[in-house]
Amino acid sequence: MNQFSSFPSSLRRPRLRGVHRAVLFAAACALLASGCGGDSGTEAADRAPHKEGQQQERRGAAPAAGLPGMPPLLDPNDLYAADRPNQLSPVVKDFPSRVYVPNTESNTVSVIDPKTYKVIETIPVGNQPQHVVPSWDMKTLWVNNDRGHTLTAIDPATGKKGRTVDVHDPYNLYFTPDGKYAVVMASMDRELVFRDAQTMKRKKTEPVSCKGVNHADFSPDGKYFIVSCEFSGELLKVDTAKMKVIGQQKLPFEGAMPQDVKIASDGKTWYVADMMADGVWVLDGDKFTEPWLMPTGKGAHGLYVSRDSKSMYISNRGEGSVSVLDLPSRKLVKKWELPEGGSPDMGGVSADGNVLWLSGRYDSEVYAIDTRDGHQIAKIPVGAGPHGLAVYPQPGRYSLGHTGIFR
Repeated sequence: MNQFSSFPSSLRRPRLRGVHRAVLFAAACALLASGCGGDSGTEAADRAPHKEGQQQERRGAAPAAGLPGMPPLLDPNDLYAADRPNQLSPVVKDFPSRVYVPNTESNTVSVIDPKTYKVIETIPVGNQPQHVVPSWDMKTLWVNNDRGHTLTAIDPATGKKGRTVDVHDPYNLYFTPDGKYAVVMASMDRELVFRDAQTMKRKKTEPVSCKGVNHADFSPDGKYFIVSCEFSGELLKVDTAKMKVIGQQKLPFEGAMPQDVKIASDGKTWYVADMMADGVWVLDGDKFTEPWLMPTGKGAHGLYVSRDSKSMYISNRGEGSVSVLDLPSRKLVKKWELPEGGSPDMGGVSADGNVLWLSGRYDSEVYAIDTRDGHQIAKIPVGAGPHGLAVYPQPGRYSLGHTGIFR
């Protein structure tokens, strides 16, 4: 959540607001396969034809081309095919394995060695750091100092702090799939700010009418992305090339507070965590019709895909648990309870896929959870208000931002 320290305790430990749990919204998510373009044989080419084209409800229309300049998908049936265990890009393969934890109230980043589960360095940064975000080319980690109105660069090859760049209200940060633009989620400014991905110079500002833009993810063809607005309970659909909002809807739940957004590995179904509805919304991004709610646990918050693309881990911050969603069946299959409770928030999966790392937002700690059986491996003390931690390096060819969305 933005402006962490200003929220009352009633929002920090969210509960369902009198809405009957059994009421699930009848609007089922119609599934459409996203179109892909032809492959020109270069990294800047459009994507290869979609193998499931014959299943699309498009009356025989040819698959649409992808966003120009976006690297083609390795597998059109699996968005995360490049994220297999230890499949590190040559760009990052020699980087030391670390966990970078932004401490929102301490104005620091704790650096954890995942082999020893100990903090090995504490880096001072700007005011209210919210997320640590890998750049599109994966060479830089950007610390989003939201109330300090700056980005602090960390060199993942050395773990040392680099330059500081003036960027207003950088609550969260994403990158367009073609690598051209950074997209700043200016939550309090009510703006999506498109900046040059290298220099961070402002290119276009898209004002929004919703409150609290915070998280996002991109369609398989890269042509649009879905954004959550936590303070007004809304979703936006944004045209990537035009840098323009093309759709907006209010979630059908009183007091909705959407958080993380993640598209499933099949490229068809979108999930949006909601910390007040205590579950995830299941959305058809192409149609952008009304989603339906899948209850998971109190304070549903972060969404992370397993290294085999078959599971999604959902952190339930209000009850100290992690729900495991089977993506092919769209069914919840497990729930892992932290032994001493806690407030699992944002994080990522280790390069080998065996450990889920999550910040404990209200407990000044970080959790390491074994993804094979769900037991807590370690609980590590860090600074106050740990938020969007980044596990780095991770497999993948390029980063779409946040704490690490790789394709």
